[in-house]
Amino acid sequence: MKTKPRIHSLLSALIAGLITSTAVCAADVEPGFKSLFNGKDLSGWEGNRDLWSAKEGAITGITKADPKLTHNTFLVYTNAPVDDFELRVSYRIVNGNSGMQYRSKVLRKGDFGPIVGGYQADFEAGKTYSGILYEEQGRGILAQRGQKTVIKEVDGKTKVEVVGSLGKSEDIQAKIKHEEWNDYVVIAKGNHLQHFINGMQTVDVVDEQPAKASKSGILALQIHVGPPMTVQFKNIRIKSLK
Repeated sequence: MKTKPRIHSLLSALIAGLITSTAVCAADVEPGFKSLFNGKDLSGWEGNRDLWSAKEGAITGITKADPKLTHNTFLVYTNAPVDDFELRVSYRIVNGNSGMQYRSKVLRKGDFGPIVGGYQADFEAGKTYSGILYEEQGRGILAQRGQKTVIKEVDGKTKVEVVGSLGKSEDIQAKIKHEEWNDYVVIAKGNHLQHFINGMQTVDVVDEQPAKASKSGILALQIHVGPPMTVQFKNIRIKSLK
């Protein structure tokens, strides 16, 4: 007589657990996002396979002292260009500097792989550049960390006008985990560009230089010249905002 209530209790607990598990899984789904990395290999990505590989479920870039890089090199996403989007990525870096190119172009092939120019969501193992907007092979720094800027053309030259603040650079840096996983978000809509790390907005840029403000282009991941380094990317997913 005691067996049935016990079985009933076990079944009830199991059903409740399944419902909870289903709810958690549903909460983890990001409607409208598409994964750009299968977690196993570099399908859909092109670059120097001596430097780039898939390890530990992450796209991994590793450099050594020999051979020494003579230029920045990139792993390029080949399946589709991007225009207006929200990109979400988890990254980890040990030594050196890296970043994520967006709305960019492959300029040429170098000795160590593709050379890319364009907007870059920068990050590093140091304490200065993570979160900034840098234009690789172009106009340079378009927003320091914590800045709201408007990019203008004055007398044929680029002018970066600081129009507001998102907080102190050192306060943003304090939220970035050293040599551990961090979450990076890039939102690009029209000429409005925003970066976030671990939920904190790092830059807000409006690019009003028509001849140079890119509206579409490739995604790519960077290995920077410098000391031996390791950089990893996982959970790379994107949502079109068109």
